[in-house]
Amino acid sequence: MFKKILLLLLVIIILTFNNSFALTPQEQQQIINQQRIIQQQQEQQKKQQQQRLQMMDKLKKGDEVILVDGLHAKIDKINSDKTVVVDADGIYLTFERMAIRRVLPAAAKPAAPAEAAKPAEPAKPASSDEAKKEDK
Repeated sequence: MFKKILLLLLVIIILTFNNSFALTPQEQQQIINQQRIIQQQQEQQKKQQQQRLQMMDKLKKGDEVILVDGLHAKIDKINSDKTVVVDADGIYLTFERMAIRRVLPAAAKPAAPAEAAKPAEPAKPASSDEAKKEDK
């Protein structure tokens, strides 16, 4: 991409010095806009690559992952040779770390068992005044 930018700049310089092929201001602006778009794309790609490398560095045993082929698995072991062993429903497979597309967020922890096991309070009996009003 850097070579393309340099090539575009060279074209601009050569054509501006050659009067027979001089660029109009609109053409020059179009070339500048194209260079900006290319630079933005390069920045986005660099940012995505950095995020992916950070994700790979944060991998740990027990993480739920999705591989590039769509396989859902859990990391069983991380090897020093940039490979991971994943457990896909009892089948252990070895993949390159870069085969991991994304790490699934950890599931929300269930509520404390003491709160879930607590029985509901029985309904309070209506007072005699309220019962009389309902009868009327």
